[in-house]
Amino acid sequence: MQPGKTLLDRPRFALTLERLCHQLLEDWGDFSNACIIGIQPRGTLFSNRIHTRLEQLIGKKIEYGKLDITFHRDDFRMPDGPLAPHPNEIDFIVTDKKVLLIDDVLYTGRTISAALAALNDYGRPNNVELMVLVDRRFNRHLPIQPDYFGITVDALDEAYVKVRWDEIHGEDEILMFDKKPS
Repeated sequence: MQPGKTLLDRPRFALTLERLCHQLLEDWGDFSNACIIGIQPRGTLFSNRIHTRLEQLIGKKIEYGKLDITFHRDDFRMPDGPLAPHPNEIDFIVTDKKVLLIDDVLYTGRTISAALAALNDYGRPNNVELMVLVDRRFNRHLPIQPDYFGITVDALDEAYVKVRWDEIHGEDEILMFDKKPS
C-alpha cells in the first residue's frame, strides 16, 4: 500500500473531537428533546465517541441510535452483489425532535441523502443537523453541507480519505491517499 499523508494525528484527532463536543454544547444546550443518530457502519464509530463525551459533559443521558441506510442507497444493487445491511439500533421515534445526524466523511452527499430518507421511518423530526469528521468539499453530487465538521479536505476524485479508529485499527488518525488503497 502506498503511504498516506497524515491529515490528523492522535493528539489533533482528540482535540478535534473535544472541540466538536463543545460546539454542540454551545448550540444545543443540554440536548433536551434532541437525539443523536450515527450512520452505519463508519459513522457510528464517530457518533459513539461524540455521544459518550457529550453525556460526560452534560451529566445526563442523551437518546442515541444507529441507522442503517442500505436499502435507501441509490447504489444498493452493486455489480458484485447487494450490499450487506446492518441492524438499526433506534428504540425511539424522532418526531418533533432535533436530530444530530453523524457520519465520518462527507463526499458526494449520497450517503446523507439516503440517511435522511431512512430517518423518515422513525418519524418526522423538527430539525436535522449534520456533523461529519471530514468534509471533502469537492465533487459533491447533491447540495448537502455539514453544520459541524472536524476538518475540511480539498481532494480530487481519485484521492481517498481514510479515517482510522483506535477500536479497529489501533490508532486514531485521518490519512489521505492519492488513490484508494487496494
